[in-house]
Amino acid sequence: MTRNANRQGYRYEELELGMQAAFEKTVTQAEVVQFGDISGDLNPAHFDEEFARGTRLGERVVHGMLTASLVSAVLGTRLPGPGCLFVSQASNFKAPVRAGDTVSVRATIVRLDDQRQFAEFETRCSVDETTVLEGSALVWVPSEKEDSS
Repeated sequence: MTRNANRQGYRYEELELGMQAAFEKTVTQAEVVQFGDISGDLNPAHFDEEFARGTRLGERVVHGMLTASLVSAVLGTRLPGPGCLFVSQASNFKAPVRAGDTVSVRATIVRLDDQRQFAEFETRCSVDETTVLEGSALVWVPSEKEDSS
């Protein structure tokens, strides 16, 4: 995907309760390695098959925070899209993601705060029919008024 700093997302005034957006990504082992390098999380549960066999899950798994970061793809590129800024995110991990899995992410607007221009989203990530993450995210969304100044 090419970055386009001029692209505008939704403005706060355009948002409505119930609006949804989705994103899908197949996570590769190379991306797990890159995420470990970037984040500094080099837990062998993500990299060492022998070590991972001795863990609760019994095999290597993708970093939970890599999965949680896919929510940012929805919010930052689709809804509300470019210009919004993360305020907070809560994630409850329900099942593991493994390299090669395709993660489907959905975000739904559940609350709008007109005073602060915040949109709250219910977030869900799944692999096939299994929910792997559920949570929420709060973002600040630019206003049409800011475009005219």
